[in-house]
Amino acid sequence: MGLKPILKEAAMFTRRILIASLAVLSLSAPVLAQSITGTYSADGRNPDGSSYSGTVWIDPAGKGYAFRWQIGNQSYSGTGSQRGDVVTVDWGDTHPVYYLVMPDGELHGTWADGRALEKLTPR
Repeated sequence: MGLKPILKEAAMFTRRILIASLAVLSLSAPVLAQSITGTYSADGRNPDGSSYSGTVWIDPAGKGYAFRWQIGNQSYSGTGSQRGDVVTVDWGDTHPVYYLVMPDGELHGTWADGRALEKLTPR
């Protein structure tokens, strides 16, 4: 077996672990949530493996958050809810974006049903 299939299998395993962890955390008892409002640098990997970067703005909206992404010349928007350290964002796709709020304020996420990854770093 070559290195490429092994790396692909490892990436799929990592995505499954992240999705399972987010699912378990979202079912946990509510905890005090760290505020995620602000401007972030976005770095991610698309389902096809290509990388991207941009800016994300997260603003309070009712009991949740309004998300705006600017990735290159493309804009996206969505609404998010937070339960503890798990943030779920409906952005109009079949699958939501799931983020885990890290202790340092970064948001580590997955989208496209776990086939894509994104890291948001506070500015």
